[in-house]
Amino acid sequence: MTMLSMPRPTLADLSVQPGLPTVVSPRAGTNQSLSEAAPLLRAIVDERLERAGGVLFTGFRVESIDAFQGFAASFGHPLIGYEFASTPRSQVEGAVYTSTEYPPHRSIPLHNEQSYTREWPLRIWFHCALAARSGGATPIADSRAVYRALDPALVARFASRELLYVRNFGQGLDLPWEQAFGSDDPAVVERICRARGIECEWRDSEDGELLLRTRERCQAVARHPRTGEPVWFNQANLFHLSSLDEDMQDALIDSVGLENVPRNVYYGDGAPLEADALAQIRGVLDAQRIVFPWQTGDVLMLDNMLTAHARDPFEGPRKVMVAMAQSYREGDAVDG
Repeated sequence: MTMLSMPRPTLADLSVQPGLPTVVSPRAGTNQSLSEAAPLLRAIVDERLERAGGVLFTGFRVESIDAFQGFAASFGHPLIGYEFASTPRSQVEGAVYTSTEYPPHRSIPLHNEQSYTREWPLRIWFHCALAARSGGATPIADSRAVYRALDPALVARFASRELLYVRNFGQGLDLPWEQAFGSDDPAVVERICRARGIECEWRDSEDGELLLRTRERCQAVARHPRTGEPVWFNQANLFHLSSLDEDMQDALIDSVGLENVPRNVYYGDGAPLEADALAQIRGVLDAQRIVFPWQTGDVLMLDNMLTAHARDPFEGPRKVMVAMAQSYREGDAVDG
């Protein structure tokens, strides 16, 4: 007796709910794996991702991390590593990483991945392998809507002056430079910095630790290479020292001095950002937050330029994996 193969899913077997995120799920009574449905899901992504900004696949079976990686890689671009890291992550398998390893009681503000540099992924996927008992959402926001909601004068000022990100690695306060650059050889780090247009300087700490400071001037706004739409695209709200509570700010400055705090951001010419500008930016981002609860097995695919993401505090175990693809620099030719 031969086993009958299951019929391949069709569009009629799927429910598609428009919006941000566009929600795609199997219709009631169907049992589909993400891999089985992948050809249909790719067609939906081709049609909708750059209009909506993000697509949530929910209710599909995801058998393993490898299956998630294969799904993300099936969109036609090799997955990329997490280079010039801003936050601690661990490599899970291949080009799949943990989401930011940050204390669960702390929130991570809205941001576009690697918008603190001149090169970033156009595509990012999140896979909820285990939803938290409480909290732990990955809020998102439309970066086009953020751009439109900000005071045009502020947008114009930030666009013309750009932003200067200053990072001090190590000191027991932030990522060691060896982890951020994936090498313990200063010459390799300097080569990477030259290739990316990053200024770097070395200094020795009092206990003999070799410390690295980098400065990189970057965009505050960008234009999507395919849709042509302007987007708010930076991490001023997250990198600026004022993102920390006042006690933490004071402790850091007392400990290492203002010039040596782990990260800070200025206008491109080094002038300080205005407190009222940062307050407006954070207020608009808060107003644009879109929150949905994770279900174990969910996969969220975002256009990283069109949609920012964040993380809410949580209780209990939580496992969210990340994959990225299609590294891009402004002016690059983009296929598709």
